[in-house]
Amino acid sequence: MRGAYSEIYLDDAMRNMGEMVEYGEEACGLDQDLLLRMFVRSGYADRWEKGDPRVICGLSGTELCRRLLEATYADRGAEPAPLVRYDTGEAYWRGFALAYYQWRSGRTFPEILAFIGGQDLQRMYPAYHTASEEKTADELEALLQRRGGISRLQMYRKRLGMSQQELAERSGVNLRTLQEYEVGRKDVRRAAAETVLSLAGALWCSPSDLVN
Repeated sequence: MRGAYSEIYLDDAMRNMGEMVEYGEEACGLDQDLLLRMFVRSGYADRWEKGDPRVICGLSGTELCRRLLEATYADRGAEPAPLVRYDTGEAYWRGFALAYYQWRSGRTFPEILAFIGGQDLQRMYPAYHTASEEKTADELEALLQRRGGISRLQMYRKRLGMSQQELAERSGVNLRTLQEYEVGRKDVRRAAAETVLSLAGALWCSPSDLVN
């Protein structure tokens, strides 16, 4: 399947996602996984998926990253200057590849980010940065399919490099209960709304990401 927007916008979208990740990491000091959680939480990911041209090609990657900071942090301080680059590096490629995979698969960003993170793309970079976008997307799809049986709660936690104990402390959810949610002994979809909200807040995702 293909995403909501026309292929004529795809090159711009891929370049802008690459620039957004590169600027977010190298100029703003943000981890890619955190940056993409901000992308989802701000509502810009949803607009991107729906093919809003004002988002996928109407803003540069740097401008888009600044919009995410504006939407997420009330007091963010001075904005770092745009990067000056004469070639592209690993951070750019990770965003570039992710944009293509999202378009080709038609999956939402929350669905992708529940199972694929920045470390996965970092590991792929040496072997895939010179390969075709199709080959990279095939590998990402295979990776997502292999992980499909793991709970979203566990994948979001691991994306942030957080232990179960840390998540329990940050969310206020009992550690044993959290463990039971992750392995499926308890259904997080049946949890109290306050529990789901606390977990989502600690994991920088929306409650619907955990229960849908």
